Amino acid sequence: MRCLFLPPLLAILAIVPAWAGKGESWLEIQSPHFTVVTNGSEKQGRNLADHFERMRVVFHTAFPQMELDPGSPIIVLAIKDEKGFRTLEPEAYLAKGSLQIGGLFLRAADKNYVLLRLDADGDHPYSVIYHEYTHLLMSRAADWIPLWMNEGLAEFYQNTVIREKDVAVGGPSAENIYVLRQTRLLPLETLFTVDEKSPYYHEENKGSIFYAESWALMQYLETKDFQDKTTHLTDYAGLLSQKMDPITAASRAFGDLKQLYSSLQTYIWHGSYGALIMRAATDVDDSAFKLEPLAPTEADAVKADFLAYNDRASDAQALLSRVLQNNPKNVSACETMGLLAFRQGHLAEAQKWYAQAVQLDSKSFLAHYYYAAISMKDPSLQSDDAQIENSLRASIKLNPSFAPSFDQLAVFLAMRRHDLNEAHKMELTAVSLDPSSFAYRLNVGNILMAMGQGKNAIIVLRQASRLAKSSAETEAAEHALTSAQQLVENQETTEEEQETNE
Repeated sequence: MRCLFLPPLLAILAIVPAWAGKGESWLEIQSPHFTVVTNGSEKQGRNLADHFERMRVVFHTAFPQMELDPGSPIIVLAIKDEKGFRTLEPEAYLAKGSLQIGGLFLRAADKNYVLLRLDADGDHPYSVIYHEYTHLLMSRAADWIPLWMNEGLAEFYQNTVIREKDVAVGGPSAENIYVLRQTRLLPLETLFTVDEKSPYYHEENKGSIFYAESWALMQYLETKDFQDKTTHLTDYAGLLSQKMDPITAASRAFGDLKQLYSSLQTYIWHGSYGALIMRAATDVDDSAFKLEPLAPTEADAVKADFLAYNDRASDAQALLSRVLQNNPKNVSACETMGLLAFRQGHLAEAQKWYAQAVQLDSKSFLAHYYYAAISMKDPSLQSDDAQIENSLRASIKLNPSFAPSFDQLAVFLAMRRHDLNEAHKMELTAVSLDPSSFAYRLNVGNILMAMGQGKNAIIVLRQASRLAKSSAETEAAEHALTSAQQLVENQETTEEEQETNE
């Protein structure tokens, strides 16, 4: 995994686990927007939190309209050395000949992880931090942004230098320049269509040129747009967001691709590679950071959770068994056990683990959310309506930025006809938190129909249909629209009959 001026603006151990929890000191540092868990020193942990916060200020200054804070927590898992890092590294990067990475970003619907290696090589000590944070901010565009652009932006912003009174963005990368001058460039048509399955993304002898060329093209386009006061990159992003394929979008936004290829070659050999200077102060008050030591079992619980989200169920399960043997009341371990069971389709077991976490007074909004969502998903499971509603309200209180909790509470209230007005309000909040969600808008339409507001439901459902991403979603929108239209017709017929009788 190795930024563009975007109007709308994204990872994976089959080795035997050599868990490093015993005899190690672990720390948790909480800053206003990040949580750092590390077996490095306190100074290293504080520096990480500080630089993530400073980079957030840089993006806020560059893109004041951008939503910088996801509704899910951002956890930075910082490992002090290669040995510990490789026990958590994606399986795809462990094979012989694979790229050696110093960090990665892992995004799920309910949590964000950044895995970093503190002893990674390189002249820029924070390049991996900036690179992975860029991925985080671009993750909302995951359904349309091509891989070259994703990695090119991350490579561009990883070379940011934050100084006292200004910020130098997109400076030169000596490593990339060296690779580019030693290796034949990929045709742009190839570069634009590389995906996660491509050898250009994973194999060391091919991946290096992919990353380097993605960076060079982004650097060239950013610099040219800045100097010429053009918006080619913004235009390209806009076309991509409308689901145009990357090659056609590039031809329309950048012009002739053969000419662009030639210009890129010239730039690589003769370009000045100057940074873009941003006048901005990035002071961060680190006195607000909260630090506390973590017991080995607590650190193991965090690592197990990362492995579970990283699709390494067996390794996560083994580590969790050890954690729960030492402390059966470890709330985090119960939650992760619930996640593993849920992913395996064992809903009753998942509900049991999440119920246990909730009963242990979990402060995790996810535990409350999953307990309720699973209970609602399978009516055959023993559950209490009051506990489901209480858990959803607790989840919302613990994290008022997590849209799924509002959605599930709206569905719960609507299904039981408890309070349709509140259900409508909850679902509108979910939409405001995630405007791109088809399901949330569909649910708004269904709630409006339950309220007897057929005409308003039609308006919302037409908006939902434009967000459909599959034939199933399109069919669901059409079915709901038909129902809403039938409701309006029935209401109009009833009104006409009443007027006739009067």
